[in-house]
Amino acid sequence: MLKVYCYNRCTTCKKALKWLDEQGIGYEQVDIKENHPGEGEIREFHAVSGLPLKRFWNTSGLPYREMGLSKKLAGMSEDEQYALLATDGMLVKRPLLVGDDFVLTGFKEEEWKEKLL
Repeated sequence: MLKVYCYNRCTTCKKALKWLDEQGIGYEQVDIKENHPGEGEIREFHAVSGLPLKRFWNTSGLPYREMGLSKKLAGMSEDEQYALLATDGMLVKRPLLVGDDFVLTGFKEEEWKEKLL
């Protein structure tokens, strides 16, 4: 079963869920603000995804901007980044789509089609 970590006020998340529904693809929706992934999960998602760690950051989110992370991330180790990502679901890029053998960040319809259809 797919897991989709989203935030209910995020328009991109709404678009992604609508797309899944239109394709008839089942999923479990997880509120990323209330039930955000822990450090171990983020490490696992990163390893499975094959994506750069920077793709896991919600760079347009308020917490990211308030913390000045655009200037700080380059000087942080991966361990420090994993730990920080685990502190607040609003720091994590969404929607976060987790399958059995893949993880996608954000909603890019072509990427989702390639993995799911």
